[in-house]
Amino acid sequence: MNAPSRLPEGIAGDLRRYREVRAAMPALAAGLGAEDLSAQSMPDCSPGKWHLAHTSWFFEAMILGEEPGYQPVDPRFQTLFNSYYEALGQRVERCDRGLMTRPLLDEVMEYRREIDRRMTAWLGQGDADPRRRYLFTLGLHHDQQHQELFLMDLLNLMSRSPLEPTAYERTPRSSEVEASRGGWSRFDGGLVGIGHGGAGFAFDNEGPAHRAWLEPYALANDLVTNGDWIGFIEDGGYARPELWLADGWAAVKTERWSAPLYWRDEGDRWTRMTLAGRVNVDPAAPVRHVSFYEADAYARWAGRRLPTEAEWEHAVRCRPDAFSNAFGEVWQWTASPYAPYAGFRPTEGTASEYNGKFMANQMVLRGSSFATPPGHARVTYRNFFYPQQRWAFMGLRLAEDAPAPLTRESEPGETARFRRDLIAGLSRSPKVASPKWFYDAEGSRLFEEITRLPEYYPTRQEAALLRRVSPEWARRFGPEAALVEFGSGASEKTRIVLDAASDLAAYVPIDISADALDAAAQRIADAYPALKVEPLVGDFLHLGALPTGIGRGRRVGFFPGSTIGNLEPDEAVAFLKAARSLLGDDALFILGVDLVKAPETLIAAYDDAAGVTAAFNRNLLVRANRELGADFDVDAFAHRAVWNPARSRMEMHLEATRDMAVGINGQTIRFARGETIHTENSRKFAEETVRGLADAAGWSVAAFETGDAPAVALALLEA
Repeated sequence: MNAPSRLPEGIAGDLRRYREVRAAMPALAAGLGAEDLSAQSMPDCSPGKWHLAHTSWFFEAMILGEEPGYQPVDPRFQTLFNSYYEALGQRVERCDRGLMTRPLLDEVMEYRREIDRRMTAWLGQGDADPRRRYLFTLGLHHDQQHQELFLMDLLNLMSRSPLEPTAYERTPRSSEVEASRGGWSRFDGGLVGIGHGGAGFAFDNEGPAHRAWLEPYALANDLVTNGDWIGFIEDGGYARPELWLADGWAAVKTERWSAPLYWRDEGDRWTRMTLAGRVNVDPAAPVRHVSFYEADAYARWAGRRLPTEAEWEHAVRCRPDAFSNAFGEVWQWTASPYAPYAGFRPTEGTASEYNGKFMANQMVLRGSSFATPPGHARVTYRNFFYPQQRWAFMGLRLAEDAPAPLTRESEPGETARFRRDLIAGLSRSPKVASPKWFYDAEGSRLFEEITRLPEYYPTRQEAALLRRVSPEWARRFGPEAALVEFGSGASEKTRIVLDAASDLAAYVPIDISADALDAAAQRIADAYPALKVEPLVGDFLHLGALPTGIGRGRRVGFFPGSTIGNLEPDEAVAFLKAARSLLGDDALFILGVDLVKAPETLIAAYDDAAGVTAAFNRNLLVRANRELGADFDVDAFAHRAVWNPARSRMEMHLEATRDMAVGINGQTIRFARGETIHTENSRKFAEETVRGLADAAGWSVAAFETGDAPAVALALLEA
């Protein structure tokens, strides 16, 4: 007997995901009567029966209906269950959906089952068309949106009955409410990245990824609670027009608002309606069912404001652990109108009507609610509602302007830059730190020790290669040339070039560490008394002018050690362009690169048996504690060296071995166990990538020499 054939993994995964998502709404409908699922409580809501049908119609209209010769399950359903897609023909107005007593609930459920059968067959074909694949994923997320809408609309329906019926024994939740954190998180702002631009699904309105300027601000670590809101009520919040926007005050008077939706004053206590019936208001729980107008008035009453959506996204992206209930409790109002990002393009085809046509007169909410299905939320998600609407699971988190960062006049400029860079990097997610801050005096000493380790081949292999090529290359320098070394460190390999080019007029070492630079420059000056040595303290990524009086000859750049591999590709191009501009049109440039080789060789070089590289990596935290007054528990961070083949680079990380909070400059940076600080990349090259890099930066490769295994290379570039 033949064994049953197995579906390819991709198709099987699609089927599992489809069945999982599609099973959720019928599960929510189980136990509810046909009457519960057919009634419509207000024009903004839809009957449960309509949600069950419409989410099936979406797959039929968007995917199945495009198949050649497709016959719809029932042509009438194309009108009955179209929501707002004008391109797909006639539709029943939203306010009239509750009048559709036919088809019966049983017929709707059979329609749903038939669409599931047809979608299962379609998935089994393994359609790889990118557009239909996107529409399939969009359909799953659309179904999840309606699962939450189903519960929102059901609660509103139950609240309209004088019986106040219980829809469920217990309110369905996707997650548990988190305990409050207390306090505020402060952010320096600046130019930050916003929007979805990476892998994975996102709605079209979440992109494109772009940059936004933020002034310094702070965000409350916790949501506003019911107890907070009771204070607003008791202080006459709903009776004080000075707290309200004009349209909001008009809504208060017209709708006679005096508390959040579903609240009732019982005389000695407040109660609220839930999907599990009427309950006492819990003062500690986050407030729900408040409109934008109410949220804005409350913020003004509290002496604060609502965050912009860019502030919310930046804060939660940078410090996801700082905020309680960022996801999974209530959607959080922002001060941002729902409008397209610069460069927004709606999804092509019929799905272009999904989001873009609603970008007017609505406000953005961020996060997710207790009713948002698992896997549906993300930090870039933009929900949107009209400012007067309250029936969604809406709440708020406060923000405030923060004073600009204090400038420490007595603090050295290098320390101030270190502080700014480190806080900015650790406020990102994932956390990063620039490798340029490795090199204080101790870091430089540790690196020199690394270069002598048996596992660390690059230094000795490059030195051997440099001894071989320097005599020939030095002949190209010409008289009175100046050697300019970027990130000079201890300047050990510099001596090989200096010995080969005896007629150099000057040597200009550039390094960010003043202490290490001064010591190295003095050693060179002592060893070469006829050479003019002009050290320059600075970041080689932000080049200034060269010192005057260093000769009239050619400028020769020197960048050994494959330090170019520490830079991102665009940074490397920008650096080489800046170096070409600094050195002039007649310049030469000696560039050292490490070449791709066996991962075991690379990993051993960055994770030596003696632990010197680990100490070098952790010294970054030691330096932060000493110079910035930080309180890192250095021993609680483990050194990790990882080969990333997709990006052809070695990566160094510091991994937190436990949950912890670290203070820097009055700010708290939280680490979860297993979270890392990405401290360094070291990209590995091939000859063609070096040539492409040089060409992009305006250099040409005059020579390319490769050393013995484990091989490194030196490239001589000319302007």
